[in-house]
Amino acid sequence: METRPTILLTGGTGYVGGRLIPLLEQHGVKLRCMVRRPENLASRVSSTTEVVQGDVLNRDSLAEALQGIHTAYYLVHSMGGGQDFANADRQGAQNFADAARQAGVKRIIYLGGLGNSDEQLSKHLRSRQEVGEILASSEAQVVEFRASIIIGSGSLSFELVRALVNKLPVMVWPKWVSTLATPIAIEDVLSYLTAILDHAIDENKVYEIGGPDQVSYGGIMMEYARQRGLRRVTIPVPFLSPRLSSLWLGLVTPVYARIGRQLIESLRNPTVVNDGAAIADFEIRPRGLSEAIDRALRQEDNEIAQTRWSDALSSAGQRQPWGGVRFGNRLVDSRTHSIDAPAEVAFQPIQRIGGRTGWYYANWLWSIRGFLDLLVGGVGLRRGRRDPVQIAVGDTIDCWRVEAFEPNRRLRLSAEMKLPGRAWLEFEVTEEQQGSMIRQTAIFDPIGLWGRAYWYGIWPLHELIFAGMLKSIGAAATKSDTPSQPYSRPQPVLLAQSNEKPANKISSGWSSL
Repeated sequence: METRPTILLTGGTGYVGGRLIPLLEQHGVKLRCMVRRPENLASRVSSTTEVVQGDVLNRDSLAEALQGIHTAYYLVHSMGGGQDFANADRQGAQNFADAARQAGVKRIIYLGGLGNSDEQLSKHLRSRQEVGEILASSEAQVVEFRASIIIGSGSLSFELVRALVNKLPVMVWPKWVSTLATPIAIEDVLSYLTAILDHAIDENKVYEIGGPDQVSYGGIMMEYARQRGLRRVTIPVPFLSPRLSSLWLGLVTPVYARIGRQLIESLRNPTVVNDGAAIADFEIRPRGLSEAIDRALRQEDNEIAQTRWSDALSSAGQRQPWGGVRFGNRLVDSRTHSIDAPAEVAFQPIQRIGGRTGWYYANWLWSIRGFLDLLVGGVGLRRGRRDPVQIAVGDTIDCWRVEAFEPNRRLRLSAEMKLPGRAWLEFEVTEEQQGSMIRQTAIFDPIGLWGRAYWYGIWPLHELIFAGMLKSIGAAATKSDTPSQPYSRPQPVLLAQSNEKPANKISSGWSSL
């Protein structure tokens, strides 16, 4: 196969980037992926792909990642990162442009958003186009693809449509539902992003890409309903504001209110293809809306999406900058439960935790906790999980993210809910002379008195939930209501103050969360 220069991909843990990686690997390129947490991607790429640490908001981290790069994909976006996402995107793009200029990068490929720049664009769409302009200052050739609504299993737009249509037999339609767009299937977006590697262009270029159909968001929902065999009644209203709409979306869809508001504000602008250059320059003929939804449904019916919009780290919102934060003494709740089954059997229910399986005990309390988290701008429990069985580091599971995973042995989850501190939930399974032992450990690093007050204030609920969860996991593993041995009763203990992440195993004493 022809030797190609090294290509850098940013945004590899995101929805589009995660699906682009295997296509680039099949394309025979020498691929390097830059991510903030390499461990989240390392298990998902081939042995020929290099994974390096880097963050566009940290300019010093970019020099090594861009060294020797000919072409770079810029697939970074911070809409889920809070109110200041536009400034973050602006700064990230400028850092990347400056570093690319110093590294001598020849070409940057960027996926942006459609919208007439002569109109008063929403903050989201204006930011997407501004990023393209900033990248052009790098002196590299910039090829920008501008897309509207992307239809595919796991995409933000498709998840919103699916949730609304499935849950609401009667739908209130505010004005933004009627704005025209040119939706495009994720497969066709990926085709453009890979085809450009072999496409010679002498100057910066902006391509508007979309399917053959101009349709409103409401039209997409009705086509989804038709293919699902669902009858839905719509009630047009002229007064539902983006803020009210976003709060409503936060209640009935996986979209958090902060993201929903930006998305809805963008829907006031038509996002249609007006320039036919992409059709003229490429042999790609994007599929229509009906086929795009059909393909997405078939992927959804398999309960497996290669990537999901919520897997991106930015989907968790703007995280607390822990540097310089003084944590209190670490608080730990560790308990064990022995069962008469081998480790691989004991680990099976742990590997299925969350999503449709639930949390094995008091799921209604978990739902209340998720709802409260949504009210304060958190992620809630709406993200579910990518696959009902398979797990990879970096996956989201409801309000948690997989931080460590060893098949049949260990699963550690890091909390992404709103908390006055940091929290982890870890499960470990070890072989015993007869059967195996499951250790469940909940860890909390409180911030100040408020963090400690929160911890001890919900102590009774944790005593109930964690004990019931562990017992039910054991029962699920043995297919029996009676555990082979009772779980050990936790005793409170305070561990020494630490700003490090929890050790792989808590071996001394137990405490309670």
